[in-house]
Amino acid sequence: MEMLPMRPGFLAMLVGLTVLGGRPAVAAEVRVATVGAFRPVIAALAADFERVSGDTVAETHDTAGALFRRIENGEPVDLVILTLSGITDLTAHGKLVAGKTARLARVGIGVAVKEGAPAPAIGDVEAFRQSLLDAPSIAYIDPASGGSSGVYLAQLFQRLGIDEALRPKTVLVQGGLVGDRVVNGDVAVGLQQISELMAVKGIRLVGPLPDAIQNYTLYAGGVSSTATNPEAAEKFLNFLQGDIATALLREKGMAPPRE
Repeated sequence: MEMLPMRPGFLAMLVGLTVLGGRPAVAAEVRVATVGAFRPVIAALAADFERVSGDTVAETHDTAGALFRRIENGEPVDLVILTLSGITDLTAHGKLVAGKTARLARVGIGVAVKEGAPAPAIGDVEAFRQSLLDAPSIAYIDPASGGSSGVYLAQLFQRLGIDEALRPKTVLVQGGLVGDRVVNGDVAVGLQQISELMAVKGIRLVGPLPDAIQNYTLYAGGVSSTATNPEAAEKFLNFLQGDIATALLREKGMAPPRE
């Protein structure tokens, strides 16, 4: 009988298990440093990984720019999840193990309002532009904090010629979830990575930016070159590429990296 090939994620999980009842040989803690956009995925998958592997996951998060600086400065972690460019640069700088990195997901930027509020028109570029001009207030991640969506949106508003008009009514969020400002009534419209908007209860995701101006961020993971538990970190990285993770991405507002 012809044997079907094992998926890499499943094979990697078997490596971490002993033949004695399928229990892990030594339980390890995987210290994961992730960008905020990928945090909902980590939070949702950690329990499944812990149940299957016997290892535990300890997560910390930050904006892409801040997280990059933390790893560059030598913060001790086992696994880093960052933008693809950040993972590439950290690998080149010797902070991550070459050959122990992988693309994980991509996500676009969305627009949200508070539940029950009228939805602004964002079906095309001109409608999106006019809706922002008409909005009493907006919020997005402060570009100075290094958040991917904030950096892109600041450049986009300049290209659309509305940056000066938006500035007086804009709240720049230093990090975290823009949707919290929407729910609290601080602003009428929030813009951020879709996965982060969907993580906030009490908001309505109006939709993604129009295709002509959408910006997708690719996220990847890599094992730290100074990892305390590199084997466990690699197991979790493989788990994040498996069937369970792939099915979860859409639920969290993301997509597999190759789509």
